[in-house]
Amino acid sequence: MKMITNDVTTWGKVDDYVTERLIPYDEVLEQVLLANQEAGLPEIDVSPAQGKLLNVIARIKGAKRILEIGTLGGYSTIWMARAIGPEGKLISLELDPFHAQVAKSNVALAGLEDRVEIRVGDALVQLEQLAKEKAEPFDLVFIDADKPSNPNYMKWALQFSRPGTVVISDNVIRDGEVIDHHSTDPRVQGIRKFMDMLSGEPAISGTAIQTVGSKGYDGFYIGIVQ
Repeated sequence: MKMITNDVTTWGKVDDYVTERLIPYDEVLEQVLLANQEAGLPEIDVSPAQGKLLNVIARIKGAKRILEIGTLGGYSTIWMARAIGPEGKLISLELDPFHAQVAKSNVALAGLEDRVEIRVGDALVQLEQLAKEKAEPFDLVFIDADKPSNPNYMKWALQFSRPGTVVISDNVIRDGEVIDHHSTDPRVQGIRKFMDMLSGEPAISGTAIQTVGSKGYDGFYIGIVQ
């Protein structure tokens, strides 16, 4: 049987298949997604397969301290917080107060409020505040916020890292538009500047992985601090 490899419907069906086989049903996570939907949040959470990937990477790393830039409703937050154990700490930064309120409720539903701190406000301002507080280095940094600021987020990620820290950034392929140097989309321009920055940055070594699925065609950057 010939498979259609560039069909969005097929990608979604494959995502469903992977989820059914490899990701056990989780009532809490389903309730979180429902709460986000009922609150009217944008449906831009990571997929279950992507959330599981973040969880697995955090566990492989043995992460105890995670920085998340961009909380939304806390779905990815919960996936990662579950990986760090009761002694771990995850700090998540969210611009929108309402999104943060929904996320805090979801984190409490998951029973993880003891290890998750959600800070509200402009991420760049919050990152400066963390620097003033002399925050300890993080084991994993997940960037999933406004794309025009990605280069600045990466600079801060490196500042809050140590050798071996894993840095992940979502939405770096953008339906393939990342290769369009004529694009006027500020999100694409932000990702291109992000990639240009990384191409000459000796402090981190990584790659970009293209992804397809229920969230369409996009990708992750995954790197390790040298």
